[in-house]
Amino acid sequence: MNEASHSPLAALSGAIANIVRGAHPSIVTVRSRGARASGFIWRPGLVVTADEALADEGPIEVTLANGERVAGTLEGRDATTDIALLRVDAPAALPVPLVSHPVDTGSLAIVVGGAGGNAIPALALVTHAGAAWKSLRGGAIDARIEIEAALRDSAQGALVLDAEGRAIGMAVFGPRRRVLVIPAATIDRVAATLDAHGKIARGYLGVGLQSVRIGSDAVGAMVMSVDADGPGAAAGIRQGDVIERFDERALEGLAMLVRELGPDSVGKCVRVAARRAGEPIAFEVTIGTRPDA
Repeated sequence: MNEASHSPLAALSGAIANIVRGAHPSIVTVRSRGARASGFIWRPGLVVTADEALADEGPIEVTLANGERVAGTLEGRDATTDIALLRVDAPAALPVPLVSHPVDTGSLAIVVGGAGGNAIPALALVTHAGAAWKSLRGGAIDARIEIEAALRDSAQGALVLDAEGRAIGMAVFGPRRRVLVIPAATIDRVAATLDAHGKIARGYLGVGLQSVRIGSDAVGAMVMSVDADGPGAAAGIRQGDVIERFDERALEGLAMLVRELGPDSVGKCVRVAARRAGEPIAFEVTIGTRPDA
């Protein structure tokens, strides 16, 4: 046995290569109109990929790990968690078991994307591991995991594995191309719902809003339109009302409302404080389901 075989770097290199080889049979490439992404076999005949990297319409082609190209059918997509689910006719493709396992800041991770049947790996460092959070679009993400890695655009939807080779989530690009990991628990929950129902319900107030200033330092939302059949109209909200508080909290902008109207808000009764012609008024609104959700 030569001296090089005892090198810690050689041992690390071999371990990473083994992890990539183990993940490769489950890795796919996803092509849609003007877009290419990675993905992985989540369940037999089902592929998980990044919603953000999937075209809004048109045909979808999935290249399996053996290079075979098959058609993909969209089962459902959820922009709030960046998860899309595709169905493929690929009975021999191996699903990858996702593991909801704690991740430590400073630990190593391996990102494995796909390109035409080849595995495209990248070594990553976990720069943040935190508690559950809500995306800017109101999606409930079970853990905040950020990684530092040099990823090409087609790596969106790639599988993320820890140093033990356990599949812990999916790589996506966040604001300013920060690389986020959608954790296994979120993927399993959302993908199962998409498989069963084809969509994720989202909250709906039934009003069109525009951000307005209230005084020198507060923000409100002026009601520009009202869906006559929506929850807002049923509660008495009218065009021209200026919403100041939502669910007992001061409004911080329209982005706050988007986050609050996530899937878990449907059916919730909230108190909305507003002003009508300068006079305070309040409503009890039961949040509905967004019609296009």
